[in-house]
Amino acid sequence: MNSEMSAQGSNDAALAAAARAGATTVQEGPPLLRMTGIVKRFPGVVALRGVSLELRAGQVMAIVGENGAGKSSLIKTLSGAYEPDEGTIEIEGELLARGTHAAIDAGVAVIYQELSLVNDMTVAENLFLGRMPARHGMVLHGKADELAREALAQVGLESVSPRMRLGDLPLNKRQLVEVAKAVARDARILVMDEPTAALQSGDIANLYAVVRRLRAAGMGIIFISHHLEEVFELADSAVVMRDGATVGARPMSDWTETDLVQAMVARTLDSFYPWEPRDYGEVVLEARHLASPPVLRDASFSVRAGEIVGVAGIAGAGRTELLKTIFGALPLSSGELLIRGKKVTVGSPTEGVRNGIVYTAEDRKLEGLVLEASIEENVALSSLRALATAGFVSRAKKRELALQASKRFAVRASSVAQMTGDLSGGNQQKVILGRATATQPKVIMLDEPTRGIDVGAKTEIYAHMVAMARAGAAVIMVSSELPELLGMSDRVLVMYRGSIVTEIPRDKADSETVIQWATTGVGA
Repeated sequence: MNSEMSAQGSNDAALAAAARAGATTVQEGPPLLRMTGIVKRFPGVVALRGVSLELRAGQVMAIVGENGAGKSSLIKTLSGAYEPDEGTIEIEGELLARGTHAAIDAGVAVIYQELSLVNDMTVAENLFLGRMPARHGMVLHGKADELAREALAQVGLESVSPRMRLGDLPLNKRQLVEVAKAVARDARILVMDEPTAALQSGDIANLYAVVRRLRAAGMGIIFISHHLEEVFELADSAVVMRDGATVGARPMSDWTETDLVQAMVARTLDSFYPWEPRDYGEVVLEARHLASPPVLRDASFSVRAGEIVGVAGIAGAGRTELLKTIFGALPLSSGELLIRGKKVTVGSPTEGVRNGIVYTAEDRKLEGLVLEASIEENVALSSLRALATAGFVSRAKKRELALQASKRFAVRASSVAQMTGDLSGGNQQKVILGRATATQPKVIMLDEPTRGIDVGAKTEIYAHMVAMARAGAAVIMVSSELPELLGMSDRVLVMYRGSIVTEIPRDKADSETVIQWATTGVGA
């Protein structure tokens, strides 16, 4: 068994065990929700092809699949936003009438990635929007506050005042207010679309706790996620969608990560990670004892042309700091950096790009893209000097650069004038890669390049990584997904407390070895 598949198998076993350990007792009896033979057609496309599923009270069901698999269409049909062309929806055995109001009245609540809250209203006004308690035409603010406190307590927001302006709350608490809104409406079915997409790790743990609390109270919960670790952490069962149809529905104890991925993409993991042996060229980048306090302490390694080198480590180990220091985004306090044997000084990202080094940030929305700008503007950001003549940027050259990048990375958009904020996560990542490679860099550093994108888009990113290496670039990848690191890397560097503590060749790399070094700083 090869190393990446061995690692995948180990990961599968751990996830399956977690699923069994986290399983709960789902209520018996008729299903809370039954969707039967749902078909939804749009001009020229069938979005849903006879989808059927059942959700019981006290059950958390994950719906997974690639972008375009039909997940959103299914949820919009359940919420009443779309009317099915065929099929039926039943809530506790009663046929659900058409329309969003009927769905809300039947106890269906949907929380989309873009929250449907009003920042300039109070928390209580948001919870009871359009249905504030009233008597003789007068709003009963005291009663609204009392009911709001009850709903907020159920989602762990006891410290939040119902009279507080919603916009004054941080994003993680606003998201929980959205959940409290469903509780206040006596929702029996809660649908969450990518609920952790904008949350940090601590906030994610709080959301998990709320989901478990609502499940224990008998609510039926559906959540859509691209993060398979979340699926195994929270769900009792998973439904896989592909091309508008359900292709698998099982309890989590019967799923492995390998099964889920293969069901989503209809191909084996051998083709999922398109690694290939390549001939390596000269050493392009050499780092000697790099340090950038307080996190990065001592990092020495080299990368050859044509190599893909993975960097592993737990959170806080210094992986991102290593890449940012090489790029010039963090100050180098000691150590040396050489490009093709020549010592260079990289004191800023501009100098990094000038020396043939590019870096794609972990948080593409915060650091990687200008979401309010077009594809054309984003691709050109690193190449403005090259596009300028006598101090003026050529619009024609800028457009041609964007067109070439969009074609090379198969960006799915109406045109290069489309705003990047309107693109899917996978296509946003392709725009970042298009910008990064527009300067024909020698060193390409990718920080969590597939975070938050669907499985199909991941395979495209992997193929582009191989193509970049094949073209002679030295590629460095940081990833928190161990199967991804093992599947794509020629070598794996492991960081521990700010230092590179070992280097593992591909044929010796497995999950147990990497985890041992990453968590202890020493080998077995």
